[in-house]
Amino acid sequence: MDGATSSQLLGFPPDARVLIVNCDDLGMHESVNVAVIDAIEEGIASSCSVMVPCPGASQALRMLRARPGVPFGIHLTLVRDADHLRWGPLSAKGTVASLLDERGELFTADRREELLARARPEEVEREFRAQIEAVADAGLTPTHLDWHCLADGGREDVFELTVALAGEYGLAVRVWLDGGRRTARGRGLPVTDHDFLDSFALDIDGKAARYAELLRALPPGLSEWAVHPGLDDARSRAAEPGGGWRVRHGDHAFLTSARARELLAEEGIVVIDYRPLRRIWAGGDRRDAGAADVTPSDSWGR
Repeated sequence: MDGATSSQLLGFPPDARVLIVNCDDLGMHESVNVAVIDAIEEGIASSCSVMVPCPGASQALRMLRARPGVPFGIHLTLVRDADHLRWGPLSAKGTVASLLDERGELFTADRREELLARARPEEVEREFRAQIEAVADAGLTPTHLDWHCLADGGREDVFELTVALAGEYGLAVRVWLDGGRRTARGRGLPVTDHDFLDSFALDIDGKAARYAELLRALPPGLSEWAVHPGLDDARSRAAEPGGGWRVRHGDHAFLTSARARELLAEEGIVVIDYRPLRRIWAGGDRRDAGAADVTPSDSWGR
């Protein structure tokens, strides 16, 4: 990439401040689904990622079919957030035994190291393909692949497997660890130019002020925020009794606030989704992928 930023690779000028605001965890349950779509249609979020094994996935896919203008990726899922959440693989359990715990369930997030120590690459591929094909069978076309609770797949071979699947299906990949970013950039592929933001890493108290601070300080180049909007209701509190619902409620409140839109306008920040990146990852002409090709549906102001 000869020192150029990813935003420049997409056709933006060197001083452009470009941001992807992706809502993770679509499909987790109904209250997350409603909040995610609201954050995109009424707020500043630009895209989302769907978790196909989750109980709210069928509703999420119906919502996406009804909204063909909403860009989305697949949040490849090999772990459950907590023990009381019974998410299983899409593949027959006997064909992905290395991905399952002693009870035949997906590992919980706090046991991800056990999963990564035993997961067989061919079984990871089988399950990832099942999740991708389930979206295709629903008549939908995603923009990118990313991972739930496994940064850059958690292992180099899982990362490379996912990149290969993205190439096969014509998709981009969210890449945010230093090693993966160096690898992708060495191949001329656009990835975030700066440290990745996961909204679960922010303090719940004062979150709106912190988001405002981060927007004002956003550097030139391509940045990405993984946000997690959700509603404050009984379903959310039951799914995440430890307080995760508070993270989601705070995200939803800021993303749909008038102040968020005002800040983007004041700072001249361009919010895009993964479609311009997908065109390059899928082998499109770089000259056709950039700022001149960012339509209203590629940005927050639709």
